[in-house]
Amino acid sequence: MKSTINFKTINKLAVPATIAGIAEPLLSITDTAIVGNIPVDGLESLAAAGIVGSFLSMLVWILGQTRSAISAIISQYLGAGRIDEVKSLPAQAIFLNIVLSIIILVSTVFVVEEIFSLLNAKGKILDYCVSYYSIRVWGFPLTLFVFAVMGIFRGLQNTYWPMVIAIVGAVLNVVLDFIFVYGIDGYIEPMYLEGAAWASLISQGVMALMAFVLLVTKTDISLKLKFPLHPELKRLVVMSLNLFVRALALNTALILAVREATGLGDKYIGAHTIAINLWLFSAFFIDGYGAAGNIMGGRLLGAKDYDGLWKLAKKIILYGLLVSIVLLIFGFLFYRPIGRLFSNEPIVLETFYSFFFILVLGLPMNTIAFVFDGLFKGLGEMKYLRNVLLTATFLGFVPMLYLGKHLEWGLHGIWIAFTVWMVVRGGALIWKFRRKFRPLLQNA
Repeated sequence: MKSTINFKTINKLAVPATIAGIAEPLLSITDTAIVGNIPVDGLESLAAAGIVGSFLSMLVWILGQTRSAISAIISQYLGAGRIDEVKSLPAQAIFLNIVLSIIILVSTVFVVEEIFSLLNAKGKILDYCVSYYSIRVWGFPLTLFVFAVMGIFRGLQNTYWPMVIAIVGAVLNVVLDFIFVYGIDGYIEPMYLEGAAWASLISQGVMALMAFVLLVTKTDISLKLKFPLHPELKRLVVMSLNLFVRALALNTALILAVREATGLGDKYIGAHTIAINLWLFSAFFIDGYGAAGNIMGGRLLGAKDYDGLWKLAKKIILYGLLVSIVLLIFGFLFYRPIGRLFSNEPIVLETFYSFFFILVLGLPMNTIAFVFDGLFKGLGEMKYLRNVLLTATFLGFVPMLYLGKHLEWGLHGIWIAFTVWMVVRGGALIWKFRRKFRPLLQNA
């Protein structure tokens, strides 16, 4: 039976997925905005939050790829009418993911100062990085658990409960940020940067608890570990490894950008921190349609509904581009008050304003890359996604980044490199989709 692909069915998944997707960047943005206005060492605190946030995002994205693999497999089995055959797979995948996350967490705790020294942090900024990370890192396994549960819900074509989890976590984080960072007169002393870390950690704990309860009560999926190992676990691991390598390439670009911005000076890393948080926020905002492509694409492929798959691709790109244009217009109109939300340092703001137009103009191309990226994950095309990111990073981003450094373009060079990166990613995904799935459409 052919699936209905229209505005209502797509947005029923895309809108909640957008809200759920912005949870993590919203946590980082909240920290950045509140930390940037700390009355004591605000500039140094902002720089430290940016450096640590980039490193933690790298860890989460690298190991959080199991979410996409779980979602792809479950949605494909759902489309084929064989969902009962994979009910034991999620528990095995989650257990494997959390064990790996704990190993990485423990290994980084002992070399945290060396890690941030490699990112050019020094002096007071390095001290703040160490104290901030030493608290926030314990939320790492909790976040990965939440990601995995969201992947299960996505595979089941449900983005509502992930949205509820995300909203509660984001609101709680904002409230706790104000309480812990600035304190409550006569009750709680201001904790400044460490307060922001505790707010994030507690919020992540609440989100993990909610995810566990909702999975148990709202689905038939069991978290009880059962043996023997599911036959699809091998495919899930291979998918995850391809996405793992892809995430390494992706985060190589993000970490190199932070490293080069830090090397330019405090005002530059402060401005870059604001920009990268806004870039990530817009990415996750646009990625709601990528999530819809991920969720529906896997089911359509499982059902061999190639006509529906082609219609889905055209519609999610159209809707995603409309959202990006709205964000573009909003950015140009309100970039100055947006900047003041994050910092009250004039030198940081003027630096930020000088290159913000590059970020905003790149949003439509980002849409194409993010939306097709989500669609390809749902189709199980993890190997190709890996190769695209490797090519875009090491033949596009890195050469442009160091060309900009050689020509002394400063932050402008870094953000031009991001633009080149996204053009390569988006172009390669469009080419592959048309080449592989258009013949299937004609033969259907």
